[in-house]
Amino acid sequence: MLIGIVGKANVGKSTFFKAATLAEVEIANYPFATIKPNSGVGYVQLDCVDKDFNVNCNPREGFCIDHVRFVPVQLIDVAGLVPGAHEGKGMGNQFLDDLRQADVLVHVIDVSGSTNEKGEPIEVGSYDPSKDIKFLEVELDMWYLRILKKGWEKFARQVMQEKQKVHKELGKQLSGLKVTEDMVGEVINFIGLDSEKVIKWSDEDLEKIAVELRKRTKPMIIAANKIDIKGAKENFDRLKKDFPDLMIVPCSAESELALREASKHELIKYIPGKNDFEILNETKLNDQQKNALNFVKENILDEYTSTGIQPVLDKAVFELLKYIAIFPGGMKKLEDQHGNTLPDCFLIPDGSTALDFAFKIHTDLGKNFIKAVDVKAKQIVGKNHKLKNRDVVEIITSR
Repeated sequence: MLIGIVGKANVGKSTFFKAATLAEVEIANYPFATIKPNSGVGYVQLDCVDKDFNVNCNPREGFCIDHVRFVPVQLIDVAGLVPGAHEGKGMGNQFLDDLRQADVLVHVIDVSGSTNEKGEPIEVGSYDPSKDIKFLEVELDMWYLRILKKGWEKFARQVMQEKQKVHKELGKQLSGLKVTEDMVGEVINFIGLDSEKVIKWSDEDLEKIAVELRKRTKPMIIAANKIDIKGAKENFDRLKKDFPDLMIVPCSAESELALREASKHELIKYIPGKNDFEILNETKLNDQQKNALNFVKENILDEYTSTGIQPVLDKAVFELLKYIAIFPGGMKKLEDQHGNTLPDCFLIPDGSTALDFAFKIHTDLGKNFIKAVDVKAKQIVGKNHKLKNRDVVEIITSR
């Protein structure tokens, strides 16, 4: 699972990334503070199944707080993109190529309108953030189109001459973008193109293919950052109306970073994504820290129920990608050989079967699969049984 953090320069991408990962990255108030992509581990959260069994889990990866399970996902923060990135402007080709393996994208925008299209600080409210939403979609679509059109005429002739299946060959050619053969077939049918006349497909047809493939392989959620700045809420409300089909979440990356740093230093108890925190030792806080925490509580948590960082990651994985969380476990015991209770949690696509899950854990489990057990329901299920979010599953094999 790889989540790409994208957007133009100076909108708070690196702050978002650091708040989600607590990784040490450069955060600066100028364009292109990030050149090489930053990579780190963030977490998606869900209600842990340990409370269903009245036990406390011991995660092998990630962690669990008060029966809230945090499952690790990989995050990559690429340098800021500018209009014309797909043409190489601002090292755009390099930055776009860093996103090839991303499963989903988080587009961070400055919803306060205080950053122009070049990523330069300007007067608050003097820039329309809707322009950023439109420009990035265009850049991504044109990036896909550029890759698709590279050597297209030769490819089309070869497909026709050798009577190859265009969806299979195109799927192989674009596999580096997470495109599959089935996906290409679906897009061709959706657009209504004739697979037998690929040589006659127009540039407009290719652009339609590029757009549809990008939507399927790089779905995007909008993190409307800097929501704490005056005038940002009005912009956010307008964006929600103007882009009803997009998932847009109000965010304050600076607030989340402040809370996580305070929690890390044991000044407060804070569970990411929650709408409150508990001060552990008020005597350790100076007046500046107290004022900052009060500001976050009153202007962010009380107003929006969270800083937005955790909901963005959760929505990206569970709503956009439609993944579910499955726990390996046994009917007789929930512990592994080391005595750790419910140590693992896997993220898999919705619609996955018991057999899919077996292969996800280990190839040998899939190859030697006999049956599975739905531990919560205490039922034996077959290989084609579709799993549900938060299922606990035991795999029975022939060896």
